[in-house]
Amino acid sequence: MAGGVLIFGGSRGTGLEAARALREQGNVVTVLVREGSDASELEATGANVVRGNALDPEAVERAFASGQFRAVVNSLGGKRGETPRPDIEGTRLIVEAARKAGVNRIVMVTAIGAGDSQVAVAPKVLEVLGEVLAQKTQAEEILQNSGLDYTILRPGGMTTDPASGTAILTDDHTRMGVINRADLGALIARCIDDESCIGKIFHAVDPGITWEAPLQRGEDLPDRRS
Repeated sequence: MAGGVLIFGGSRGTGLEAARALREQGNVVTVLVREGSDASELEATGANVVRGNALDPEAVERAFASGQFRAVVNSLGGKRGETPRPDIEGTRLIVEAARKAGVNRIVMVTAIGAGDSQVAVAPKVLEVLGEVLAQKTQAEEILQNSGLDYTILRPGGMTTDPASGTAILTDDHTRMGVINRADLGALIARCIDDESCIGKIFHAVDPGITWEAPLQRGEDLPDRRS
């Protein structure tokens, strides 16, 4: 494979699982990790670590300059209540740096409820998480309008259970469901070199997981605080 894969948001969660899946395929993987963040699990996969903040333009450009890359994975996302959230500005910086570096392929992870998928989530989700989903929507639009070869994956509820191998990508934007992070990482890795994924937005769900996600059961969410 000509060129490695550069991951933003890969020190934990979905990005870490994507790094694992990509390394298992034999890819060279580089991840931008914040100063002070624990990168031991990443390093155990054999991934390269570049230290810096995804909201720092110089750090983002330094990450792109650290190797030859054929694709980028953007799994940036902040914790609830974290400000500023990296979704919008981080995506903008990644897109700009990718253009400069001549990297045309980006796979981004957002969430069911962003963009045209509001119908898939419970009304209370929009009340409580509406601002977060609006930022993810803007991030999607930045990537869609970038002129780059993009794929957007929207998971619903996520678990840390072992991979089931039964997760799917669907272009049904009314579909809600749950997925194991390990399976989502594998789907990200699969999409990178799959030309049929380019220019598409998919919901990532596991039909084998039958319990409902909190995004479906909005009553499990706390009331929005002013």
